[in-house]
Amino acid sequence: MRPLLACLLLALSLPAAAEIYSYTDANGNKVFTNEPPQGSNAELVQLPPTNSVAAQPTTTNNNATPNSSSTDAPFSVLQLTNLPTDEAMRANNGTFSVGVNSVPHLAASQQVQLVLDGQPYGAVSSNPPLQLSNIERGDHTLAVQVLSGGRVVQQSDAVTFSVQRVNTSSPALRPKPVPPPTPKPKPTPKPAG
Repeated sequence: MRPLLACLLLALSLPAAAEIYSYTDANGNKVFTNEPPQGSNAELVQLPPTNSVAAQPTTTNNNATPNSSSTDAPFSVLQLTNLPTDEAMRANNGTFSVGVNSVPHLAASQQVQLVLDGQPYGAVSSNPPLQLSNIERGDHTLAVQVLSGGRVVQQSDAVTFSVQRVNTSSPALRPKPVPPPTPKPKPTPKPAG
């Protein structure tokens, strides 16, 4: 076993010790090779020493938050998109979609869920945009959570927004009464004769 290991180590070290030569061929092209051809004026190429990097010691983060682990990298950006910031969300039936912007992108094992007014809202999804349905008129807060393995990894800051819906009890929206049809005049009988 030891002779085989020694031969293997020698074979691995050969490419590192190989010399490189350069010469100009008959067409005027500069050629690099590890074996110079016979009768050519090949020059030995002096290579700088190879770079090496020492292994870095691993460190443990004792200040990790309870919602993070070594497999779940925190997001430098986690925010909702497609929400108005200075005006009301106009959604007559209270249905609209929001997007999620995250840096880095979500991993395949991660999912997102909305948090509406402090409570989880809707189904967990791995494909934003996320839809909200039949949201009442008025002010609301909305955030997004990233989940991994069913636990919260990180939550975005809550965004406050207003939903503006049409008031269906408004007299302007009531259907106008349809007038009854006017009767058609009866034809007059023609005199005989």
